[in-house]
Amino acid sequence: MILAPVVNIAEICARKGVKQVVLSPGSRCAPLTIAFARHPEMQVRTVSDERAAAFIALGMAQTTGKPTVLVCTSGTAALNYAPAVAEAYFQQVPLLILSADRPPEWIDQLDGQTIRQQNLFGQHVKHSYTYPADLSHPDSVWHSERMVSEALNEAVAFPAGPVHINVPLREPFYPTPGEELKYSKEVKVIEEEPQAYALSPAQSLKLQEEILKYRKVLVLAGQQQQDEALLQSIHAFAETTEAVVVSDIISNLYALPEAVRHQDVIFANPDQEQLAKLQPDLLITFGKSIISKALKLYLRKYKPKAHWHLQPAGLVADTFQSLTKIVRCSPYSFFTAMAASVKTDLGFTAAWSAADKSAGELLQKYTLEAPYSELPIVARVLQQLPKKSKLHLANSMSVRYANIAGLQAEQQVEVYANRGTSGIDGSTSTAVGCALTSSGIATLLTGDLAFFYDRNGLWHNYLPQNLRIVLLNNHAGGIFRLIDGPKQQPELAPYFETHQALNAENTARDFGMKYTSVRSMEELEQALPRLFAAEAGAGILEIFTDSAANAEAFEQYRKTVRGLKLL
Repeated sequence: MILAPVVNIAEICARKGVKQVVLSPGSRCAPLTIAFARHPEMQVRTVSDERAAAFIALGMAQTTGKPTVLVCTSGTAALNYAPAVAEAYFQQVPLLILSADRPPEWIDQLDGQTIRQQNLFGQHVKHSYTYPADLSHPDSVWHSERMVSEALNEAVAFPAGPVHINVPLREPFYPTPGEELKYSKEVKVIEEEPQAYALSPAQSLKLQEEILKYRKVLVLAGQQQQDEALLQSIHAFAETTEAVVVSDIISNLYALPEAVRHQDVIFANPDQEQLAKLQPDLLITFGKSIISKALKLYLRKYKPKAHWHLQPAGLVADTFQSLTKIVRCSPYSFFTAMAASVKTDLGFTAAWSAADKSAGELLQKYTLEAPYSELPIVARVLQQLPKKSKLHLANSMSVRYANIAGLQAEQQVEVYANRGTSGIDGSTSTAVGCALTSSGIATLLTGDLAFFYDRNGLWHNYLPQNLRIVLLNNHAGGIFRLIDGPKQQPELAPYFETHQALNAENTARDFGMKYTSVRSMEELEQALPRLFAAEAGAGILEIFTDSAANAEAFEQYRKTVRGLKLL
């Protein structure tokens, strides 16, 4: 007989609006598995590989904005969650991790599938809880129910993130034949009203007076989810103040007509006289990480007089080594309150506009005329993405190419990337999770190492037909030919690039996906419309290139942008 409090973990989750569950098979976790599988409001999927399961759950939570539940058995199973848990922590994505465990008296007693699971994820979860092993006393039941509510409240409280409940379970694990599981309607649920994080009138007035000291205002957005209300508030702020807004592709602000999109091209320029004209005296930042290393290095060298970061709560990073003020409010509240509060130096605004225009024209010309290689390929792929679709960018060169190439405002594509820890280990799985919880097309742009590393993200029975994978296969870790350091070493090929001879055709066949391969720009132009057709179904487009040729073409791109006249 499964204990009623364990069954009611599923009921509490349902009552708090959590619907998505990803579990991996095991015996010790059977009570949790059965409780969620039989609950009428839960959508439960089984993924055997725990590492892939956790990244799929991450992709679901990114898309829905609500916690996804992860369930696994005891032993090393939960350790395989660790990469996705760390990514969720730094990307501020809510997860509820339920790991089954041996009762405490059997830890370190050489019993099977037993490790030390308490606080397993260390500092990479917001909180770690230990579920009561003994539920015979009413206070223990009260404690168990309170704990689940507290964990879910913590997962979504700003900044959102993963929480872990370790659940020691004693046998019997399985209900008797014909036994009905009963979910209590009287179960204790604790709700928490969300905070708006708005500026008070006094705070607004103080900041409005203080911002008048600055005439060269630069707004820089880090990674964040698409937010139409925030977009409109920033647009109003920029329109009334003439402030400059810079947007990486993962900030989801490219729909702003005034947003600067070509910072990677702009700051590849070595002309210090031109660059000095772009130096802000006030930098306003919000969101999480940015991709552009060139922009980071620029702002660390050409420091603003003041740097304000907008963040309601939590640890604030000093990425540009210039932080002077933390404003504890939502970005929406700040930009709404500060519209028309200052008039930016029009020369500063014009300099940024001219630089972005020059960079965009150069980039367009280069990608149209460049030889068949990865950067112009990525530019073509991004241009062909369906409107209002979702784009997942794998780490390494895929996300960097995409940030250089950019998107157009009218495409309305929502962009995701695992830039919390920036690993390649779960890119495919995360995109699968997104596709499973999306109605439109979800595209993964990935490299060969990231793709083959995470093939188990496709190893389950839930292949989403709206998933499209664009695979750049140069048979190597091509990034190491593009960055200083490894590319000058004799060990480059065997120890950094690690050549592989794989292609994705067998993977596509194994998992029932359509497969197309291309080796020229002409073939690519023909393949993309077929890939993105709404009725095409799940598919992989594998684009073969040569790593050395990519490196040569990218070096030519660098030489071209270094000679750009910005202003």
